Amino acid sequence: GARAALAMAARQRATLRLPPEVNRALYVRNLPFKISAEEMYDIFGKFGALRQVRLGSAPDTRGTAFVVYEDIYDAKNAVDHLSGFNVCGRYLVVLYYQQTKMQKRLDTEREQRELAEMRAKLGLDDSAST
Repeated sequence: GARAALAMAARQRATLRLPPEVNRALYVRNLPFKISAEEMYDIFGKFGALRQVRLGSAPDTRGTAFVVYEDIYDAKNAVDHLSGFNVCGRYLVVLYYQQTKMQKRLDTEREQRELAEMRAKLGLDDSAST
């Protein structure tokens, strides 16, 4: 119990040290058009458990893919190691997938609301104290 909580806290602290652009979702460019999902799992799965791999199939998204890891550290590892990785004579471009600023703002608002609800539940809210 306590050890797990400590590990969790240490992990959260470590997460805070990651650069802000680090993300579990990666955007991959310059893939061979013929690459299969299995090959993607082979290449990217070496760095950790994958939540999903989506290969672009439309003419304007061919050669690109989204790769989502279960763990942010695995994603960082993959970016560090697979940028410039040669697949069938092409050099991969591996980037963190950037969500829009709007999404970030929505997340912040949601977090603030959840925080307020939690405080109210715990009786930490000023309005609740009589």
